[in-house]
Amino acid sequence: MQTKKFFLWTLLVMLALFATACVPAAPGALPAAEAPAAEVEEYTTPHPILSDLRVRQALAYCIDRDALIASVYPYVEDGAALRMDSFLPQTHWAYNGPYSDLPQYDPEAGKALLEEAGWAAGEGPVRANADGELLVLKFATTSAQFRQTWSAVMIQNLADCGIQIIPTYAPASWWFGDTTGLARRDFELGAFAWVGQADPAGQTLYACDQIPLPSNNWEGQNYMGWCNETASRAIVAANNTLVREERIASYDIVQQEFAKDVVSIPVFQRAEAEAWSTNLTGVIPDATEYATTNIQEWALADGGDTIVVGMTQEPDSMWALVSSMAAQRLVDRAAKGVITSQYNYDFQPVLQDGLSTLESGLATNEVVEVTAGDQVYDIGGQAVTLEEGVEVVDAEGNPVVYDGTSTVSMNKLTATYKLLPFTWSDGTEGTVADMELGAQIDCDPLSGATSLSGCQAIGNPEEEGDIMSKISFSDSALEMTVSYLPGFQGPTYFLYPFNLYPSQQVLGDGRVLADVPAEEWVTLPEIAERPLSFGPYYVKEWNKGQSLVLEANPYYAGEVATPNVIFVFVADTNQAVAQLLNGDVDYLDDSTLGAGAEVQTVIDAAASTGAVDYEISASATWEHIDINMFTK
Repeated sequence: MQTKKFFLWTLLVMLALFATACVPAAPGALPAAEAPAAEVEEYTTPHPILSDLRVRQALAYCIDRDALIASVYPYVEDGAALRMDSFLPQTHWAYNGPYSDLPQYDPEAGKALLEEAGWAAGEGPVRANADGELLVLKFATTSAQFRQTWSAVMIQNLADCGIQIIPTYAPASWWFGDTTGLARRDFELGAFAWVGQADPAGQTLYACDQIPLPSNNWEGQNYMGWCNETASRAIVAANNTLVREERIASYDIVQQEFAKDVVSIPVFQRAEAEAWSTNLTGVIPDATEYATTNIQEWALADGGDTIVVGMTQEPDSMWALVSSMAAQRLVDRAAKGVITSQYNYDFQPVLQDGLSTLESGLATNEVVEVTAGDQVYDIGGQAVTLEEGVEVVDAEGNPVVYDGTSTVSMNKLTATYKLLPFTWSDGTEGTVADMELGAQIDCDPLSGATSLSGCQAIGNPEEEGDIMSKISFSDSALEMTVSYLPGFQGPTYFLYPFNLYPSQQVLGDGRVLADVPAEEWVTLPEIAERPLSFGPYYVKEWNKGQSLVLEANPYYAGEVATPNVIFVFVADTNQAVAQLLNGDVDYLDDSTLGAGAEVQTVIDAAASTGAVDYEISASATWEHIDINMFTK
C-alpha cells in the first residue's frame, strides 16, 4: 500500500462508469451463425435480472429493514439506529454520509421500477416479463435461526412487490467453504455478515481485480462481481496512503458509488447487549473495544472491594500471542495491560507515548529505489527478494510486475515507537530489553503466534536475525525505531507493533525468561497462566473451570478504584443472567449476554427492580445481502 498525491485520486470522480466484461470479436472472425461455440468463463455473463440497476434498486426499496430488525431484536426501541446506508457504520471516522442513493423502504417506488424494467404485475402473485418469465430469484444464507428469522420477513416483503424468493438455508461449512458457496459465487442473492474494524480496509471486497473467477483461482472477496472503475481506483487509493484526510476522501468516493450501484444491501448492524449491577460504575460500552480496557476505573457504589465478572467462556491461555478468544482479551486487558486502546473505531495511546504518526514526526515515508536482489514487501504481504516475476506496488500506488533488471521506486516507512515508564507487578522496572524480547518472540515462527503478518512487513521471520536487524533500540529511553521493508504501507503503522515481556523474570525452574526458546513459551506457567503485568491488575490465582482471580498491581502507574476482580465461569447465558439478577455477578459482557431472549429478561428486571442497568448498542458486525450481478 503506497502514498499517492491528492490530485491523482481526486480525478477519479471523472471516471463514473459501471463496467461489465465484454469480449470484442477478433478481426476476420466467422459470422456469428458459423462461429464455433466459445467457452465462456463462469460468472462473466451479466445476470438476466440482477444486472439491471432498476431491479437492484427495487429490491432495496421493497425490503423493510426496520421490520427485519424488529423480527430478531423485538426489545430494541429504535431499530433505525441499527440501519446502515454504507459498508461503514455512521460512527466510523471514514464515514462521510448519509448516502441517500441507497433506497430506503418504499414498496410503491420499488414496484414502479420493476414495471419500468419490464416486470409487470399480472393476475398471479409473481411478476413476469414480456416473454412470460417469472421474476424468481434464489436466496442463500446459513441455517442459523437468526438469519432464517429476518430473511423470512424479507421474503414476504419481496413477495408483496411481486418477487418470488426461493431460499436455501445451507450449513455454514458449505456457505463459507473454501470451494463452495461464497467462495465460488454460487448464489444470486446471498446474506452473511462482515465484522467492521477501526481500519476499513476493503480492497479485497470492492476492487475490480478482486472478483473471484476460475481464471484467477477464485481469489478475492468481491463476490458481487462489482467492477465500478471509480470505486475500484478509490478503494486502492484509500489503501495506498497513510494520510488520513486522503483516506477519508477516497472512502467517501467508494461509499457514494456503492450506494448508487446497489450491489450489496446493508441490512443492519447487529445489536449487542451488556449488563451490570447498578452498584457498579465506570463501565464504557463500545463496539470496537473490550469493556475491561478501563476496568481500573470501575467502582462499587457501596464501597465493596471485589468486582465479579461473569463469563460463559474461559480463556484458553493468558498469552495473547497464541489466543484469539474474546474471553482471553477480556481478562488480558485487565491482567496484563494495554499499550493502545481502540474506542469508537479509532485508536488511542495508553502505555505508548503518543501515536507514531507521520504528522507527529515519529514516522517518515521516503521514496527509495530498489532493484534485483533487494528485500521488499510484495503485493501479497510477504517479505521477498525482488526478482523477475515478483509483483510489488510502486511509490505511486501502481501494481508492478518486476522485469528482473530495472529499478523500481517504492515507499519505505520508518517509525519510532516510544513507551511511557512502567513497572512490572513484581516491582521490576520496564526496560528496553523487554521491548527487544517482545520483538524477538513475537516474530519467531516457533512461538505458535496466530499471525506473523506484522513481522513480515519488517523482514523474513524464517531467516534468523533478519527482523531484529531492522530494529534499533535506544540506550537511554523506552524507544525503538523500526525500518519497514520498501512497499509496506500498513494503515495502522503508528501503533506499537509488539507485546512486552519481562526479560529479567526468573522462572520457577531457575532460568531467566529471555533465555527460554520461543517454542517452550506456550507451556510456561509464567506466560500461559500467571504472567507479570504492567496493567492495573495481575493474575493472583486461576482455578481452572471456576474462576480467575485478579489483584491490584501495586506498581501500576495509575489509580485502581477497586482492589480485586474475579472472573467467574458459568455454564450458559441463562445462569449468567440469573447470577446478575441475584447479585452474585456485577457485570456481563456482550459475548456472554448475547442478543437473545435473555436480554429481555434483563430489561424487565431493570424496569421492575432497578437493580441492574444495561446498554444495547450497534455492534461492529453487520448483516448484508450481496447481489451477484453475473451468472454461470
